[in-house]
Amino acid sequence: MPDSSQLIWLFFSFSGRVNRAAYFLGGLFLLLVQFFALYRFMQYEEGTAASETWAFVFFVAVIVALVSNIALAAKRLHDFGKPAPFALLFVVAGVIMYIALCFIPGDPGPNRYGERTNAPA
Repeated sequence: MPDSSQLIWLFFSFSGRVNRAAYFLGGLFLLLVQFFALYRFMQYEEGTAASETWAFVFFVAVIVALVSNIALAAKRLHDFGKPAPFALLFVVAGVIMYIALCFIPGDPGPNRYGERTNAPA
């Protein structure tokens, strides 16, 4: 089990590299968190305190997931030698970019962004 510093690096750092599997699983986890919050929001009648609480939780989950997805995409782009600013395309191309980054292989050896995949820089 990874420690908290590794998870913070994975989801919130823009440096280093991640491979396709780590990118896929990280993105899937973020999607599940968002769907859980949406599911809980939809369980309550509109206008109730519980509904408003889960709406806020869902809003926060979406914002955190957006930032985390951009950080994951930046590290995934680093894995095949591309600069992090291209990760901002995730905001526009979301699902298409996610799928593409799951299939594009990374550089087999070290590059200017790190020695090996999944290593914090």
